[in-house]
Amino acid sequence: MITSDWSGVPEDVAAVRAEIEHEIAGSTLLTAYAETVARAPDVVAHTWLDGGEWRSLTYRQAHDQVRDAALGLTAVGLRPGEFAVIWSRNRSEATVADYAVMHARAVPVFIYPTIAAEQAADLIAHCEATVAIVEPEFVPVLDSIRAKLPQLRALVILGDSDGAAGAAGQADETRLLDWPELLGLGRAEADRDPAAFERSWRQVTPDSLATLIYTSGTTGRSKGVMITHRNVRYEQAASERVNPHEAMVPEDGVSVLVSYLPMAHVTGRTLDHWAAMTHPSTLAYCPNQLHIFQIAAQVHPTFMMGIPRVWEKLHAALRATLPDVSPAAVRALPGAVRQAVLTKIGLDRCKIAATGSAPIDPEIVEFFRALGVPLSEGWGMSELSNAATFAAPEAARSGAVGQAFPGVEVRLADEGEGLVRGPIVMAGYYKDPELTMATIDAKGWLHTGDIGQFDADGFLKIIDRKKELIITSGGKNISPALVEYELQRHPLIGQGCAIGDRRNYVTALLVLDPETTPAWARGRGIEFGSLADLAGHPDVRAEVERGVEEANSHLARPERVRRFALLPAEWTTQSGELTPSMKRRRRVIVDRYAKEIEELYG
Repeated sequence: MITSDWSGVPEDVAAVRAEIEHEIAGSTLLTAYAETVARAPDVVAHTWLDGGEWRSLTYRQAHDQVRDAALGLTAVGLRPGEFAVIWSRNRSEATVADYAVMHARAVPVFIYPTIAAEQAADLIAHCEATVAIVEPEFVPVLDSIRAKLPQLRALVILGDSDGAAGAAGQADETRLLDWPELLGLGRAEADRDPAAFERSWRQVTPDSLATLIYTSGTTGRSKGVMITHRNVRYEQAASERVNPHEAMVPEDGVSVLVSYLPMAHVTGRTLDHWAAMTHPSTLAYCPNQLHIFQIAAQVHPTFMMGIPRVWEKLHAALRATLPDVSPAAVRALPGAVRQAVLTKIGLDRCKIAATGSAPIDPEIVEFFRALGVPLSEGWGMSELSNAATFAAPEAARSGAVGQAFPGVEVRLADEGEGLVRGPIVMAGYYKDPELTMATIDAKGWLHTGDIGQFDADGFLKIIDRKKELIITSGGKNISPALVEYELQRHPLIGQGCAIGDRRNYVTALLVLDPETTPAWARGRGIEFGSLADLAGHPDVRAEVERGVEEANSHLARPERVRRFALLPAEWTTQSGELTPSMKRRRRVIVDRYAKEIEELYG
């Protein structure tokens, strides 16, 4: 644990912090979960589609599986303090596995489903995981790197493992078993020693690690962020004072969330797994992110979190169905029309909606608010146990990410870098004390690397990443995020990357929106077979040029884009230009399109 000099904390902040710390004293996610199960044993905890039919588990049923899985993991050799990796999409078994690892006094580490084999090998080896809990489709990938992971003692295969266990490498001493076998082992242990489960998890303390979150690595190697139960419980208690859980509870008394965010991301764990341990909630699983609103239309969530790209895509889809998507026009629609639109996309019961991780067009935020979706922005990072700022819907301001959570300090260094101090700050980077000391100073301030500014009322606006600022050859500091934000306001420009570091002017690499552009082209009788065809069509390029000109009209002269390249394919996590959390990997983009960039400056 980091010891810090907490001197200089304002009295009002210190008082609130002390209240919250008293409120959560001695508690862990596991004590909170036990209380929730006792309070709401018959509430549906998990629901998912299976062959077109909805299946479910109540809190009591899920808890029984957690008990069996935890005792089963102990039986196959998972020891207190060790790490267990979970490589899975969003599904009930993955949630149970997460809880079970914690109850076995070990530390769960999720791996992004889209991660490359070598990256997975690096993460598993770095934390020296002794158990891997894996979906069948990822078993061959794990097999390809098994030689690099001699510490693995057990491999548990989720779901239908027919053939998967046989395909898993048998050459080493790793124990292979499927999910039902693991649960069966645990049930036998529970029958043999009914007190074993309680005796185990009660030894977990607030300072125990709740998880290790590996950052998705926009600029370099992933880092293992250590988050304790105390970190999470403080984050939850502070968040509750900004947005009480009751605000998300509908008339029937149970909040509903679509679980689609990757569990390797701190926001996914915070909103889905951890929140459901402290408040009765129904998680509706969506393993494929492309089907978010198809699932939402069936379960009608009361809370919806989406990165800007999710809201941008939904906005683009609704643009085709509404005659005018300006906030004023949407507000003027009859209430029945707005309600019909919300019902169609499943957001008719949404009490709170949130976005974060990247800038979002204020007009899109205002559109959804006008439609009846109370969308707010927040800001945080893995190193802050998720969010450090947020605004209640009634206090939200477009373009700002809210105010600091109660008891948390946020200030700006001289160069505008956001600094955060408080109980949400991570315990450090795993196996990297030097980087930890470089990130958290002696007074406990975590240096976020984000550049921001405050308005007169203390609302924070994030401008860019410190390491990503463009410094032109003329010495001008330019925010690529600002330039990209203005470019992406045009409906045909789906993605953009501003270029110009050590150059004498700014250029941009642009990618067409794969949903809006085809519809635009068909409406003009343009024939095409792919996005690449559209990127090469003169009418499309002319429209994109108009979009660039419009963006430039909102930018200062040094920020304006002089030239651009329209690329033939969308950037994805699979192709490597985006991180698993959908952030741009600028270094990858710049390296991959070096030829196109040089032509822009030729």
